[in-house]
Amino acid sequence: MFETAELGRKLSKEEYAAELPALRARLLAAQFALLKTKVPVIVVIAGADGSGKGDTVNRLLEWLDPRGVETNVFGPRTDEERDRPAAWRFWRTLPARGRIGIFFGSWYTEPVLKRTTGKIGSARFEADLARVAFFEKSLARDGALLVKFWFHLSKDAQKKRLKKFEKDPETRFKVSRLDWKHFGHYDKFVAVSERAIQTTDAADTPWTIVEAADDRWRDLAVGRGLVEALEARLAAVREAEEKKATLKKAAEEKAVPPPKRTPKSVPATKAKAAGAGILSTIDLERTVTEEEYKKDLPRLQERLAKLAWEGNRKGVSSVAVFEGSDAAGKGGAIRRVTWALDARLYRVIPIAAPTDEERAHHYLWRFWRHIPPGGSFTIYDRSWYGRVLVERVEGFAKEEEWKRAYLEINDFEAQLVESGIALSKLWLHISPEEQLRRFRERQEVEWKKHKITDEDWRNREKWSAYESAIDEMVARTSTHDASWTLVSATDKKAARLTVLTTLCDRLEEAL
Repeated sequence: MFETAELGRKLSKEEYAAELPALRARLLAAQFALLKTKVPVIVVIAGADGSGKGDTVNRLLEWLDPRGVETNVFGPRTDEERDRPAAWRFWRTLPARGRIGIFFGSWYTEPVLKRTTGKIGSARFEADLARVAFFEKSLARDGALLVKFWFHLSKDAQKKRLKKFEKDPETRFKVSRLDWKHFGHYDKFVAVSERAIQTTDAADTPWTIVEAADDRWRDLAVGRGLVEALEARLAAVREAEEKKATLKKAAEEKAVPPPKRTPKSVPATKAKAAGAGILSTIDLERTVTEEEYKKDLPRLQERLAKLAWEGNRKGVSSVAVFEGSDAAGKGGAIRRVTWALDARLYRVIPIAAPTDEERAHHYLWRFWRHIPPGGSFTIYDRSWYGRVLVERVEGFAKEEEWKRAYLEINDFEAQLVESGIALSKLWLHISPEEQLRRFRERQEVEWKKHKITDEDWRNREKWSAYESAIDEMVARTSTHDASWTLVSATDKKAARLTVLTTLCDRLEEAL
């Protein structure tokens, strides 16, 4: 695979100087055009030690307008990063739509080095690569442009480069004992790198292997590759916009309004009758007496408080996801949970319609940002499941978007659990009759009126569509390590006890 990057290609100073002005002009033109699109660009710089990756990043920053570029440099994980899933530090730094993010050190570095040095086996390495491939595919399907460069040096070229750096006082800092240690694993590194490239080289996330022995050849090769990728995507965007405009004009000329996109709220088959799916298994008549509630509530809250402090001492975090029918009592249940927790240990993340900043990223971005540090408790009041519920039913997400979200969500939650987080997912459910009663109560009670809106009534009219979406959501995302707890919420007291019991059990298991 790397033979084509050992051909000894070079550029003279004159050749470099002759090509550079036009290349820089194309890069800037493409970058400014990119700002008007919804395309985030992710540039991955990876490869051999001593191959000049840092120098090339500096060249790109020199050639591009710095106002539209973000550079992210990753070394060994910090304490803050080790507290969270490995992908957390990459998700939180993804560029917004219309911007370029350069990743110097990336999601490839750790798996490749660990496999090269024997710290992980083949099975774990393949699993890591599969996760990387899925991550990149998810970003590409969301509209991101991934441009990946692998810098290669032959064994002799790398040795000469490291020795040259060591001899020059101005470059000596670039070489460390670790670099020479890695050089001792050169053959294994090349084999492992080749496997990583083969596994993650796809049509929408391709690799470009760069011969890095000559600095000028290397830098221009990266510049050419980046500008060609940008120009190709911009051309595709223009073509799509022109096609859309042509269709719109044709529809106007025929005096026929453009067809409205029907919200994909229900599969092509008929919607299920109310109560015909998984939700029908919930015993909505479940109740507890006032005496049982007064006895069990403080007991469970005390248990949760002790477990939360133990989790804090041991660095074990909790993530609790609250979803449910409108007026099912999520807020009241969350309050009973937070009353048991020290304010220093928890955060409640209320999820509403995404902001402009959030819409400029992949939909999971805003949830990755709030993953708690070790020993903390994070409560999501509504969550990433909006993608397969409200966004699906109301038509805010295209069919292909919400359909692929199930696998994306499962992968996200698997990473949380694998990192040691106690994940609880709670669906609070009531009947449509009980919901109507609570809606009317909210209209009549002065201090509850703020809880009822026109949107609540509109959502209620789509009860059957929401129920179908919920059934599919539970069926496709209730996994062994991230199962759903379906909570009967007709009796609010019983629901609160179930919620507290679930959170305690999950955290106890994780501990």
